[in-house]
Amino acid sequence: MKFNSFKPCYINLYKSGNLRSRIKNAFSLLESCRICPRNCGVDRLTGEKGFCGAREFLEVSAFHPHFGEEGPLVGARGSGTIFLTHCNLKCVFCQNYPISHLGEGKKVSGRDLANIMLNLQSLGCHNINFVTPTHYVPQIIASLPHAIKNGLNIPLVYNCGGYESIEILKILEDIFDIYMPDFKFANPDIAKKFSKAYDYPKVAKAAILEMYRQVGDLVVDERGTARRGLIVRHLVLPNKMAGTEEVVKFISEKVSTNTYVNIMSQYYPCQEDFEYPALNRRVTPDEYQRALKNALDMGLKRIDGLPAK
Repeated sequence: MKFNSFKPCYINLYKSGNLRSRIKNAFSLLESCRICPRNCGVDRLTGEKGFCGAREFLEVSAFHPHFGEEGPLVGARGSGTIFLTHCNLKCVFCQNYPISHLGEGKKVSGRDLANIMLNLQSLGCHNINFVTPTHYVPQIIASLPHAIKNGLNIPLVYNCGGYESIEILKILEDIFDIYMPDFKFANPDIAKKFSKAYDYPKVAKAAILEMYRQVGDLVVDERGTARRGLIVRHLVLPNKMAGTEEVVKFISEKVSTNTYVNIMSQYYPCQEDFEYPALNRRVTPDEYQRALKNALDMGLKRIDGLPAK
């Protein structure tokens, strides 16, 4: 893909007038909240809070060019990362605990968020990377018209935990060019224990398939910078708690062997996971190498940090 030929999909959706109806549909889901598979049913439009802890307004913890993300997102000038407060999973081992569990962040308006995006673009960032956007989908997409009118023209990244509603993902079609879900757990009992989400594996599989239907395999320009497509993250946990072998098998057999995958090694015990013996240590080099071998043995060709096959 030529560097100057790319146009984010949200621009056409905005010009067609269809973005407005997407925004309206998304906000309607907050009244008896079913923004995510928790289906809490609270009225967030009047300030009620469900499992995630978010209310009717959006909160941001931090934003800046990020150089620690996947290679195709970082490029030469960084990924324009916006860390959103609260989370619909609240994993016991979350490494952003103060943000996701404790709610450290600042209330921002839609126009504020649009200006944040425009600021990150002006700094040369290759994309706008929303971290844990699930519970704020209506507020995020409502900020886009102002951003687009003022020149936003780089891809949007949906950087999520994988616990997503298909209804919401269909609202997001032709808004996000890049989906980057986690696939955290293969075993529902483990998902229940560490994230209070027994249905996580089933939900994540369905969500990843829908994301892939919308955007396909990751496409990069001649500089290797991501333009559109799917990236799947998988954090290796100690003692095979993440079910890596089953995760990569699903990606290979049900999604695509050309899926761009990040097999992550950075797990360390923090916060609540000290209470769980199975998680109370770092991942060993052998465990990580075994996880990489699982991915390679399943035929996955694009693994972050490894030469393409």
